[in-house]
Formats: sequence, C-alpha cells, structure tokens
Amino acid sequence: MDLSDLLNTATQKSVVDNLSSQLGLSSQQTGQAIEVALPVLLGALGRNAQTPQGAQSLDKALESKHDGSLLGNLSAMLGNNSSDLLNDGNGILGHIFGNKKDTVEQGVAQKTGLNTAQIGKLLALLAPIVMAYLGKQKRQKNVSAGGLGDLLGGLLGGSSASSAPGTGGIMDTLGGFLDKDGDGDFIDDLAGMFGKK
Repeated sequence: MDLSDLLNTATQKSVVDNLSSQLGLSSQQTGQAIEVALPVLLGALGRNAQTPQGAQSLDKALESKHDGSLLGNLSAMLGNNSSDLLNDGNGILGHIFGNKKDTVEQGVAQKTGLNTAQIGKLLALLAPIVMAYLGKQKRQKNVSAGGLGDLLGGLLGGSSASSAPGTGGIMDTLGGFLDKDGDGDFIDDLAGMFGKK
C-alpha cells in the first residue's frame, strides 16, 4: 500500500480543499505540492528509522500521540483546529529535518513553484497526517520498532534493500533527487542541490 492511497479515499476532496483554502492555492496546485511533499516527509522519517535510537523514538511516538486516531476526524481538524495541527507538525518537522528544515522547505518550494511560506505550512499540516497514517499501518500490521524502516520503505515504493529508481511508488514522483549519491542521507543531497541556483 502506498501513502498516496490516503489521498484517494472518500476524504481526499475534503482534505485537499481544506489545505487549498488555508494555503490560498487551487486544489490542483495543492495536489501537485502534496505529491512532492509526501516523499520528502517519508524519506526523512525512513532515514531517522535507520538507527536503533531513531526507530525507538519513532515507535514511541506512533504508540502514543500518533496512533492513527487523527485520521477519523481529519476534515474537522483541518477545518477547526488547524493551529493545533500546525504546532504539532512544526515539532515533527524540527525533529526529522533538524537544522536543515529551511533548506528542505526551499527545495520543495523550488520543485513545486510555490513560496516557502506555503510549503512550510503544507509540510507542517501534512506531517501529523503522515504520522497518523504510519501509526495506523503499524497497528494493523503489528510492526515493531525494528520493522519501521521496512514499513516506510514499502510506503515509498519498495523496501530500502530493493528500492531502485524506476521501480514505482510515490518515491518516483521526485525523479530520484532525494538521495542522489546513494549514501542514505537525502537531506544532505537536498541541501547540496537546493543550495545552488
């Protein structure tokens, strides 16, 4: 299953419409930006899950706050309590991107043609949704901390061991720019790529 399936459910139009109105974008622009933003978020989470400490930290978050319950009330949360989502999302972004958060936002903005303020808000609103989706998948598949890397790899279009350009999945949306040198640290690649005009 691919995370893009989340946006192909009955709630898709409502979620995209809510995000569009908050960002001042058309539904088409928002949908295209989401297609770029999702792999970036998943890739960063997958990178964090590669270390035992990172996997344990992610597992703990998915067991408690991000257990998937958000998905049952997503439209209402986006409509009425988006400030809570934004605060939560900004905390998640700070954790997964660290001091490269601004660089990642600039890179996604360049890729989508949107401004960094719009992308920053979009990433912050998407981050809790992604975490909730992971929490739900973790529960449904009974995944332990050690299996989170494979779960994320599957959502990105293949496990980390078998993932290759052109194998399909949401990762291909980005044309393979996330980890150009294959060192597993796509944030460095983003920083290098987006640091140059």
